[in-house]
Amino acid sequence: MDCKEGNEYILRQIDDLLLQVDREIYARPLDLFQGATIGQHIRHILNFYQALLRGADKGLIDYADRERDLQIEQDPALARQVFLYVSRDIQGLDEERELPVLADFIPDKAVGRPIVQSTLGRELMFAFDHAVHHLAMVRIGLQVCHPDLHLQEELGVAPSTLKFQKEQNSAS
Repeated sequence: MDCKEGNEYILRQIDDLLLQVDREIYARPLDLFQGATIGQHIRHILNFYQALLRGADKGLIDYADRERDLQIEQDPALARQVFLYVSRDIQGLDEERELPVLADFIPDKAVGRPIVQSTLGRELMFAFDHAVHHLAMVRIGLQVCHPDLHLQEELGVAPSTLKFQKEQNSAS
């Protein structure tokens, strides 16, 4: 499996999730998230994919340059549609292509931002890991606030953790 296929795997999980949650659940502020919503986490995941794709076009990835589309935060059907475009666009990337990333370590605009050399494959790995991390939070939010929803076993769980759990279950 390459990085594009790995991201296809996580994007299918997002698609399945977006098919399950209605607008009310998706956009409801959760105390557990200090008032943030499931939709805001999903939008945040999407923003990183969009920044990666935009950077691939421009020749420089800048994850701090994100569009924070409030409609995506409130409409799971719209988010799903945009993720489908992202999934399609990822397939056209050359994982071996070297590409600089503009880093952002502190919130002081007066401090310069270093450029770090990377590849599209490495950045796809980052986007995957970032998505898993936020999906883990989404999973917790849904399990606590909407325990009636049936979530995929894999949602928000790293592949290495799933492999470890299977090995543990096999050993028992």
